[in-house]
Amino acid sequence: MALWFALSLMTIGAVFAVLWPLARKPEQLESANDLAVYRDQLEEVRRDRATQSIGEKEAAAAEIEISRRLIAAADAMHIGTIAPSGAMTWRRRMVAAAVLALLPIGAAGTYLALGSPSLPDQPLGSRVIASRGSQSIDSLIAQVEEHLRKAPDDGRGWELIAPVYMRLGRFEDAVAARRNALRLNGANAEREASLGEALVFAANGVVTEEAKTAFDRALASDAAQVQARYFIGLAAEQNDNRQQAAEMWKGLLADAPADAPWADFVRQSLERVEPGASSAGGPTDEQIGAASQLDPDRRSSMIRGMVARLAERLQRDGSDPEDWLRLVRSYMVLGEPDKARAAASDARRALSSDVNKLQRFEDLIKPLGLEG
Repeated sequence: MALWFALSLMTIGAVFAVLWPLARKPEQLESANDLAVYRDQLEEVRRDRATQSIGEKEAAAAEIEISRRLIAAADAMHIGTIAPSGAMTWRRRMVAAAVLALLPIGAAGTYLALGSPSLPDQPLGSRVIASRGSQSIDSLIAQVEEHLRKAPDDGRGWELIAPVYMRLGRFEDAVAARRNALRLNGANAEREASLGEALVFAANGVVTEEAKTAFDRALASDAAQVQARYFIGLAAEQNDNRQQAAEMWKGLLADAPADAPWADFVRQSLERVEPGASSAGGPTDEQIGAASQLDPDRRSSMIRGMVARLAERLQRDGSDPEDWLRLVRSYMVLGEPDKARAAASDARRALSSDVNKLQRFEDLIKPLGLEG
């Protein structure tokens, strides 16, 4: 609405600028100007006569001539241009009306044809982002690099560009950026682990001694740091210590949230060192008992990771009544009876084709009070 109001004011201004000269009466203005000039000339002749700068005869002749012109101009102003002025006024009004109508109509028509009246306002911030988005990645990186050359102590800048280098495969540059970020922003588990990861990629996937040291520092700061735990397991695998690698990755999976995006990758790594380990059943009685000794948050996290893996496996192969019992019991331990009942229903559907297995499952869950 504000935009249309502004455009309307601009249109009115443009129409007024066109109509103003058309509304004037040039004949009257011209005659009025002549009268003023002739009066000034008469006054000047009289002053010259008073000061005797001009002779009497010359002064009298000049006054007569100027007076004659003055009378002619006055006559032209009052009677000499009456008829032409009326005709010209009518034509001016016609032109003015045409301009007044056609100018805004033409402008509006052109805008509706070529513009986008239905397009909503776009904030300045969005336009700036859009203009930046049109730039190439290389151009944006070059701008950041130029900034960092001028301001090498900008720790946030180094932290921002390091993951970009990683995605582009510029691992040596990523290592340098991670070192600078660590030096300027201070050490923490995430920065130490990120430096270690960059060192591993720069070494073609080998966990070097320097990288392992960085991961050790990360774990010393935060024992749950995922990157560091994974790469410590990878270092053990590369040193042919498969058991240590398996234990590290099993612990990582046990602590993983059910929807952890990196869990499948860790399971694949676990399969390399201990085939079949990643598809093992859910928590056993011993595991549940061990988990009960942990603090509540860690216990819940451990059991949820194992339960998620068991539920996933049973969706692929649900032929074992004992595994279904284990899943139901796990949900009961987690305090989720609705999920336990849903799992029992899934088990009955999966075992319905085998009467003996179905009866076995019903017998197993009787103590839980979830009979069908």
